[in-house]
Amino acid sequence: MMKYNFDEIIDRRGSGSVKWDFGEKLKAMGFTERFDDDTLPLFTADMDIAVPPPIVNAMHRTADQRIYGYTMAPPAYYSAVIDWFERRHNWSIRQEEIVFCPGTVHAVATAIRAFTEPGEGVIIQRPVYYPFTAEIEGNGRVVANNQMILNDEGYYSPDLEDFEKTAQKPENRLFILCNPHNPSGRIFSNTNLKELSRICAKHNVLIVADEIHGDLIRKDSEFVPLAKVADSTGHILTCTAINKTFNTAGLAATNVVISDPVLRKTFLRTLGNAMPSPFTYNAVIAAYNECEDWLEELKIYLDGTIDWVLEFLSKEMPKVKAFRPEGTYILWMDFRGYNLAAEEIRKRIYVDANVILESGTMFDPDSGSGFERVCLASPRPMIKEAFERIAAQFTE
Repeated sequence: MMKYNFDEIIDRRGSGSVKWDFGEKLKAMGFTERFDDDTLPLFTADMDIAVPPPIVNAMHRTADQRIYGYTMAPPAYYSAVIDWFERRHNWSIRQEEIVFCPGTVHAVATAIRAFTEPGEGVIIQRPVYYPFTAEIEGNGRVVANNQMILNDEGYYSPDLEDFEKTAQKPENRLFILCNPHNPSGRIFSNTNLKELSRICAKHNVLIVADEIHGDLIRKDSEFVPLAKVADSTGHILTCTAINKTFNTAGLAATNVVISDPVLRKTFLRTLGNAMPSPFTYNAVIAAYNECEDWLEELKIYLDGTIDWVLEFLSKEMPKVKAFRPEGTYILWMDFRGYNLAAEEIRKRIYVDANVILESGTMFDPDSGSGFERVCLASPRPMIKEAFERIAAQFTE
């Protein structure tokens, strides 16, 4: 029997939640055509699951101090981060290598501005988390796409030959690695990681490794940080966070690990004065020091939800292809077997079923049509209702 109740449904309306409280804005943006009191939003990658009690308690203790002035992360903050990665990933990092940043997208944008010039290229691997594209183009840089290879079973892998051709172009100076891969949930093999790192080092391409889903892996999978497996780390910046692991995205707590002091200085100069709030640093300390048992139960729960969804799809919607994600709580679904236009697929899900997902073209404008991303980090009763609604719109 589980200690924690992940089936508890918490009403998030009125909390400022991006996915629950801004339906009119989502409609105005063209994200969905329908949003009402019956809508089930399963798009933004945060959980509809309560954070671990020790984090809640830490927030209460911080609030009770009644003064929320300027703060800096204390030694206990760095010890919690260092101990976590040593204990969970056998990865040794030093305090001076850790740079606090208010969010992972913020960290990626900072790296783009710090290490590239307008008009230069940034390599990404589509389909991939679409804010990468937004930050590249929004900062006047150019997307250099190294398309992931999709096999018949729904597994993605990097195209290493094309990657080297892309990396050797002198205008491409930065590579954003997403591992575990979002949206496919694929964990890059050690062999692929070593080769990607080798190619980048050879061609003087820096790597920003987004590894914030690295704690959320399946029981039969293993995640290894790039900086641990790479032959050298001087060209690697690793983004880590409690945000996905413990459902604290609103606290904006990302730690960027930069071993090279020159790169670190350049990154800090571009970042500016970034300090964690007292709520943020206390949440990090509580998460890494007191919430390991909660995470282990959460992983079991997520595995069960993913297994249920995949079995449901195989029985009720066999034309949908979905690869069991090795990491993350995200599922990438291929609806192309229905031979329907993307607009019709979208209408049946978003309007008729009243479930909001994320269209594949957001992650891959050229090859994403017919795919949908769903976030499965909600109480299982909510997930079951959503998929039953969707299946009802695809009966033949």
